[in-house]
Amino acid sequence: MSQPINSSRLFNASCFALITTAFSFSIRAGILSQLGTEFNLTAAQLGLINSMAFLGMPLSMVVGGLVYHTVGPKIIMQVAFLCHAIGIIMTIYAGGYAGLLISTFFIGIGNGCTEAACNPMIADAYTGLKMNKMLNRFHMWFPGGIVVGSLISKFMTDAGLGWEAQIWVIMIPTIIYAFLFWGQAFPKSHIDGVSSIGENVKAMFTPLFLFIFFCMAFTAISEFGPQQWTGMIMSKSGASPMLILALVTGLMAVMRFFAAPVVKLLGDTGILWTASILTAIGIYMFSTVTGPMAYFAAVIFAFGVGLFWPTMVGFIAQHVPLSGALGMSIIGGVGMLSTAIFQPIIGGWIDSDTAEAAAKGLTGDELALAAGQATLSTMIAFPAILVVAFGILFFWMKNRKPVAAASTVGVH
Repeated sequence: MSQPINSSRLFNASCFALITTAFSFSIRAGILSQLGTEFNLTAAQLGLINSMAFLGMPLSMVVGGLVYHTVGPKIIMQVAFLCHAIGIIMTIYAGGYAGLLISTFFIGIGNGCTEAACNPMIADAYTGLKMNKMLNRFHMWFPGGIVVGSLISKFMTDAGLGWEAQIWVIMIPTIIYAFLFWGQAFPKSHIDGVSSIGENVKAMFTPLFLFIFFCMAFTAISEFGPQQWTGMIMSKSGASPMLILALVTGLMAVMRFFAAPVVKLLGDTGILWTASILTAIGIYMFSTVTGPMAYFAAVIFAFGVGLFWPTMVGFIAQHVPLSGALGMSIIGGVGMLSTAIFQPIIGGWIDSDTAEAAAKGLTGDELALAAGQATLSTMIAFPAILVVAFGILFFWMKNRKPVAAASTVGVH
């Protein structure tokens, strides 16, 4: 007799794995200056250390997607645990620049394996609206974990605790998710055809998948582009960057937890279209307001980007099921790749806008604010493209025949 599938335990394990990812982002950000001081590293070297996580993550996401239906989520999560553990321990005993590069790459691989295994596993453990709800709740723990990790790092730094102790904290959710996954049975795929890589690739060359692939590049940069730069820009406007970060990520976490009624009311295409409109309004406000109004802009922006990523992944799982785990990993990977590609472009925009504002005689904080807000106004183009694209998608899907419902496996 086969072992019953405990979907609830698998889901909780997945959440702790994503918390590990979030902690690796937020705690590493919190200790960056300490690492620079201790190992005498330049800003460029610190930036390259951080980029190792963004290199390891999409690589393992794509490879994990390729082998998901061959080796299964259990082995992928065992690799995730191994890489997380090695990365954490190597960071603590790195001893210098090269060790930090390698350790961060290992953590990036662990983070990518988590995405590659847990997204399709949750999609297989639940179905329909329940699947969308649980995917949103799973993805809640990325912004939620960033908030918690940032607070832990700040508290420990203020208390005089060193960066090594902070890195050890990342091991806590790592051990928890390993324990929860231990000895569990994992759900089988809803769709028989997804066991074939050929079927996956064929499904990914359909108009709907290619359309979402294109849109994902813009949804990712609409979310991560402004978040990367608004803190620096808003700090010159009288607003607190930490409060803006807390507002955005905190609201995103709450939205993902309570996503079910929104999914039921608007549907996935309705969420995407509405989100693109709110994101455009939020970025526009960031580009024009100063002081306390920046917090209101952060709220609007968070309502916009909060459900973007999980809804895109859930859309592929539900409407292009034959793309399988590979399709979900490719969608996540293009989002990460888009973020990496556009960041230096945005930096170039800031340099250009700074030169233009300086030519007008602006200096100091006034110069930084004017240049930053000019760049943010350019970034409105990202969600503006999506307003049109998701409007088309909304009406396209209304007139499209639905995909045959997948069988329910392991739903609790």
